[in-house]
Amino acid sequence: MAFFSVGELVDVVLMTLFVGYIFSGYLGKYRPVGDDPIAHYQQKRSMFGVDIEDLKFAAMITAPAIILHELGHKFVALAFGIQAQFNAAYFWLILGVVLKLMNFGFIFFVPAYVTILGGATHLQSALIAGAGPFVNLLLWGIAWWCVKNMKLKKKWMSIMSLTSRVNMFLFFFNMLPFFLFDGYKFFKGMFGVLF
Repeated sequence: MAFFSVGELVDVVLMTLFVGYIFSGYLGKYRPVGDDPIAHYQQKRSMFGVDIEDLKFAAMITAPAIILHELGHKFVALAFGIQAQFNAAYFWLILGVVLKLMNFGFIFFVPAYVTILGGATHLQSALIAGAGPFVNLLLWGIAWWCVKNMKLKKKWMSIMSLTSRVNMFLFFFNMLPFFLFDGYKFFKGMFGVLF
């Protein structure tokens, strides 16, 4: 069995474009411009009313956090011999686009998920569920360390700072013990191991 199917790769690309678009207006304002801000506006390229550079910047910040989160689930499941498949959540992605177009201040949507095919023990379930948020915890820590300890150029400081914040949010949000959240599955699995 291959690690990725063609369908999964298509889902990764489309999900990246969707989240780049959804967050382009919000994260785009944090995109550092060159030394000459006038030149930035003169060279502004847009497609369908979206600044392409803002879309690329937003995708660069959000997509890796989401993709690596889901791949954490997938690879831990595969390590246990359990089939797992990455899926873009098209209904939720379209809902995210609609909320963006309606100028909602807070956009909640699920961009992707991993389908786990097969049974798992309580410990395996906990580790599979926790893998995604713990990838975000690791990315948050790395980005935070880079911001605090490295002399980065303005562009990379902005990228690392936003990467840190996005991954911090994803870690805490996904670890909430609400039904169907990773945190619920993690704590349920650990409870099953202990009791």
